[in-house]
Amino acid sequence: MRAIRTGAALLFAAAAVLMGTAGAAAADSSPSPSATDGEGGQGPTEAGTSFRTAQLFQVGQHATADASSGDYLYWRVPVDTGQRPTVTAKVTFPGTSVRKAATTWQVDVYDGLRRRQPCMYGMQTRVLAPGEDTVELRCTLRTVRAWAEPWSNDPLPGDYYIRLTATHAGRSDLGLPMTADVSVSAPGKGGAFEVGGKLGAPLVPNAAASSPDSGDGTTSSPSPTSSDVVTASDESDGGWSSGWWTDRWLWTGGGAVGAALAGVAGYHLARPRRRAAPPPGYPGEPR
Repeated sequence: MRAIRTGAALLFAAAAVLMGTAGAAAADSSPSPSATDGEGGQGPTEAGTSFRTAQLFQVGQHATADASSGDYLYWRVPVDTGQRPTVTAKVTFPGTSVRKAATTWQVDVYDGLRRRQPCMYGMQTRVLAPGEDTVELRCTLRTVRAWAEPWSNDPLPGDYYIRLTATHAGRSDLGLPMTADVSVSAPGKGGAFEVGGKLGAPLVPNAAASSPDSGDGTTSSPSPTSSDVVTASDESDGGWSSGWWTDRWLWTGGGAVGAALAGVAGYHLARPRRRAAPPPGYPGEPR
């Protein structure tokens, strides 16, 4: 009995050490708080007009732009493995706007391969009535996977492009000034969404960092400048996930310890009891 208790105590101690080590590793490998708490500060104050000139900002930041109704506005944000991004876009017209008809606004999200990603939930298309000044759109994507089959459309780690535009607007309402505000939150979903494979590298654009030469010895800078699109800054806040650790190891280690404890307890309950030796002088004692 004492040996069983000692073995159980040792197993519990090993489980505690395992859980503590795993918890510390999980804390070290998790994204920094600024990447998911929505308080990452101010992002870019302009938007691109195409995928190539999409303005980069980080998860938790707010990207703003002053534009005109009918423009195509592009941003991009790095999202890592295990995160489930939610894109929120807000369009605001000044109170003096003279819109005459309802306008349909839509936010679309594309991955690093420029594949349009469907929304799990959220209103990515809404109609702004003539008497309203603000419309808010939201799109929550599936959890980003570390690896996927070539034929699938699963979201992969890397840059995600956000496109905001008015899909249906009256001709008289085009060109009216408006303000756009875009933000992304990406909470981690843990090892339940881990897969066996790993992507060789995040899907980020390979843009040149130098300004194009105009031919007369000076450099021209288109608006927005292509030199702002630099791959070195595409790394997500806290770095890209790497290494062998996932919180699935917690469940694996905990299951192994639980199975060992169950085996010890089962053996203790099922083993045959030894009959105690009869005291001296007991009737029937062999002489």
